Amino acid sequence: MSKLSGKVAIITGATSGIGKATAVLFADEGADIVITGRRAELGKRVADEISRRGVRCEFIHADHADGGACSRVVEQTLASFGRIDILFNNAGIVTHGTAETTSDEMWNETLAINVTGVWRMCKLVLPVMKAQGGGVIVNCGSDWSVVGGKNAFPYIASKGAVGMMTKAMALDHARDNIRVNAVCPGDTLVDRWLETGYFESPDSASLEKEIKKASAYLPMGRFGKPEEIAKAVLFLASDDSSFMTGHLLLVDGGNTAQ
Repeated sequence: MSKLSGKVAIITGATSGIGKATAVLFADEGADIVITGRRAELGKRVADEISRRGVRCEFIHADHADGGACSRVVEQTLASFGRIDILFNNAGIVTHGTAETTSDEMWNETLAINVTGVWRMCKLVLPVMKAQGGGVIVNCGSDWSVVGGKNAFPYIASKGAVGMMTKAMALDHARDNIRVNAVCPGDTLVDRWLETGYFESPDSASLEKEIKKASAYLPMGRFGKPEEIAKAVLFLASDDSSFMTGHLLLVDGGNTAQ
């Protein structure tokens, strides 16, 4: 039997990257899925693609910095599927700067999506899961949930908060049969890096060399793949991790072991 057969999962920020890879993997494991994102046209295409894998998949246009949008996601999921077994809080933004250079606008935007949005989604699904007799929440942290780094102050602060929220909720709801864990990826080569000009190479051969050079600092000598992070999320979302809660699962190519 598939690991998620009969389950209903919400995956936020799932129009590309880790979120999309996780939605595809969940579908292959039998889950019906609601995906969210800010790019409506892309989200609908991804939902159609996933539906062709033999499960039900719906896209809900949502910006998780907006509390009303978070409520709408949960309400529409319940209206369509009647239950919520898994929440993967994947939506988030990456921001840079030091404490000195971080503007009020950047600070507020980072926390609104990466912290408050995660809390709101958890707050909304917890009563649903309690009424059902249980459920699983997986938050997307970062290797920077457990170590510091340079020139990413607002992002690191937000992901540190996600790590501690995960542990606090795990303790508060362990007796409700609700497990709460976090996957903590290291640098992962996602579509966004290529779309935003993170790499400047004009052709595929040069791009491959640039990526290899940029990832040389990692012990494994390469960036992670979204599909590799998705497999860790599946582990945390499935009964394979049935005795795990409050755990921050590092999937970082050995970066934090240095």
